Amino acid sequence: MARWCYRHRLVVLLLWVGALLGLGAAASTAGTDYANVFSLPNTDSKRAYDQMEKAFPERAGDTDTVVWKVDTGTVRDQSVQSRIQPALEKIGKMAGVGGVTSPYAGDRGAAQISANGKIAYAQITFAEQANAVPKELVQDVVDTAQGARGGGVHVELGGQAIQRVQEPPTGLAEMIGILAAAVVLFLAFGSLFAMLLPIGIAIFGVGTGLFSTQLLSHVTSVPDLAPLLATLIGLGVGIDYALFIVTRHRRGILRGMDPEESAVTALNTSGRAVLFAGGTVCIALAGMLVTNLRFLDGVVIGTSLTVVFSVLAAVTLLPALLGFLGSRVLSRRQRRKLAADGPEPERASGFAARWSASVQKRPRSIAVMAVVVMAILAIPVLSLRLGATDQGNDDASTTTRQAYDLLAEGFGPGFNGPLQVVSTSGDTNKLVQGIRSTAGVAQVAALPPAQGVTVIQVVPTTSPQSEKTDQLIDTLRDKVIPDAGAQAHVGGVTAISKDFSTVTGDRLPLFIATIIGLGFLLLMVAFRSLVVPLTAALMNLIAAAASFGVLVAIFQWGWGLSLLGLGKEGPINAFLPVIMLSLLFGLSMDYQVFLVSRMHEEWVHTKDNARAVRVGLAETSRVINSAALIMVCVFLAFVLSGDSGAAMAGVGLAAAVALDAFILRTALVPAAMHLLGKSNWWLPAGLEKRLPHLAVEPAEEPESLPRASAGGPTVVHGFVRDAEGAPVDGAVLTLLSKGGRQLDRVTSLADGSYIVSVPAPGTYLLSATASSYGARARHIVVTDEPLVHDLELTEGEVDAVN
Repeated sequence: MARWCYRHRLVVLLLWVGALLGLGAAASTAGTDYANVFSLPNTDSKRAYDQMEKAFPERAGDTDTVVWKVDTGTVRDQSVQSRIQPALEKIGKMAGVGGVTSPYAGDRGAAQISANGKIAYAQITFAEQANAVPKELVQDVVDTAQGARGGGVHVELGGQAIQRVQEPPTGLAEMIGILAAAVVLFLAFGSLFAMLLPIGIAIFGVGTGLFSTQLLSHVTSVPDLAPLLATLIGLGVGIDYALFIVTRHRRGILRGMDPEESAVTALNTSGRAVLFAGGTVCIALAGMLVTNLRFLDGVVIGTSLTVVFSVLAAVTLLPALLGFLGSRVLSRRQRRKLAADGPEPERASGFAARWSASVQKRPRSIAVMAVVVMAILAIPVLSLRLGATDQGNDDASTTTRQAYDLLAEGFGPGFNGPLQVVSTSGDTNKLVQGIRSTAGVAQVAALPPAQGVTVIQVVPTTSPQSEKTDQLIDTLRDKVIPDAGAQAHVGGVTAISKDFSTVTGDRLPLFIATIIGLGFLLLMVAFRSLVVPLTAALMNLIAAAASFGVLVAIFQWGWGLSLLGLGKEGPINAFLPVIMLSLLFGLSMDYQVFLVSRMHEEWVHTKDNARAVRVGLAETSRVINSAALIMVCVFLAFVLSGDSGAAMAGVGLAAAVALDAFILRTALVPAAMHLLGKSNWWLPAGLEKRLPHLAVEPAEEPESLPRASAGGPTVVHGFVRDAEGAPVDGAVLTLLSKGGRQLDRVTSLADGSYIVSVPAPGTYLLSATASSYGARARHIVVTDEPLVHDLELTEGEVDAVN
């Protein structure tokens, strides 16, 4: 497939451009129909909502608030009313506004003025829910209300619709993330064309995924958070997947391969790993479905579609683009050096090689240090409290946060999250009296009944995010309502948030068990091992605990929130653990696949665990760290999205990826694999026979065996010397088949000479090891004549077959 795409590159490019433009045109024509469906069946808040919907269907629109405060006098003063009243009347006449409830409208409005007369509010009811209200209308409401400012009158606005117009421009976070990724790619590649390739692949993958999700929003429920999360994960994996393939392709050209053959080889090695890694991400995302939270179904659809399109772009569009570039995928300096000096030798060098050798020498101490660091970072997770962020967590400069604070100042902290006790039978007066006498209740007001349903507004003395408010909800449900003999349910935004947190927490263990189990099975089939997937599962849990510890320290304890410009501390969003764990487990599996697949490739060839781990780490750690750095840049850019949920997810995922790549995959995993030795690759023989074969690496070529047309056994001989040309005595030389079977093993003599027997002409692997020297391995092609092959060992060097 890679070869076909490379040779028919113009056709492939036109197909992708046509798909992107076609889906974009269709999505633009159809528009969006995102809907936040917080369906929590069998919860008390859901039963309360259902009863209210039947009794008060006219309250379907979003209700926002205009709040004003005076420096002197009271809000009842004529000078204040003359400023505010005309603005409220103008807002009430706007098309799309259902009505305005003013504090100046008789006795009923008096409750909308604070006890000291300094603060008042008006409620604006739109005809639609917040996400359906046109931004132009909301902006007109904001401008009209704030036009009444002045003369010692401060006016602020709060609510979901208002929050939409204070968000930064759409695409700002994505653009900053892409620019940061471009800088990292340019530093990694040193080539403008090579830098543009991963970004182009990510744009095609994310674009087609988002347009498809937008179209699907018309036939299924997709929350408005889904495209934001899909963009976040799509940009990360799209750039990373292309980065892995382009890195392998560039290495092939530097080794002297023809660009077409190099591209085919890159897709047949790293491309396979990309397919496998993309599959693991989608499976981890699909694990959200076991929670049975309808809100997450649309998130699974949007993110999975974007990942699928990113993988398809990486394995079809990328080889086509490589065909257009040819050798220009290298920098000018690299092309000049290649032309002047010829192909580079196959060896890993630099910091990656030195670090890999250090891990091999001191695996125990490095493993202990890594575990200690992760354990310290995980400590805050013991204080994790799930809930919901609200406008009290917005930045202090925003109008929504200032309106929230003014309401809390004038009417108490619980006013921003009133409870709704929905009663369908029983003595309402007795229920009201019972609620009024309950500790933690500031105000109680029963609304006129409709269709046998009475709604009792309950204002707590504590804020919506306070644990005491949660305790009040439990008290009302478990004690007050049963004692009053009423049939009633506690609802409202605060109660819904509490129920959502409880349901999510209850279902989290099943969700974690599902995605770990599926990931374990996939890795076991791919790497024919029980220990490798067990190690991966344990590392994923460690990464999750540490990343949530960072999240709690920042967003719940408030450490560094002011530096990030993210407002006030509060609980962790209830839906975030499920979404974040899905993405984290998927991305962690990516790095595990790319790291271990190279180790497994070397293990198959040499059956030397120490060498396999050392070579795998030396050759993949640099690209894994570059990929992780790109992910961190993309995720952190979503702090600028204006959405507190996306900012929280961005910081959490950035921390998770950084810890996973820089500590776990490049330190703890290889150190543990060195300590475990050959046990890493253990699989019971009975299980080996029953498991299907799923190759992350390309299939081995048939081993060279004697054939009638070939000559008989022959030999390979030569000398083993060091960098100064001195003979190396006692070097161990091993001849292996390409499938990894040992065919001969000898030791070099005092003059450095050696001779190994070869059963028949063919391709083999010859490795040499000696104390104080790095290992050296080469693929050799033997004809029916003896082959002379000298080897040079360099002190401290780490070398490997590409």
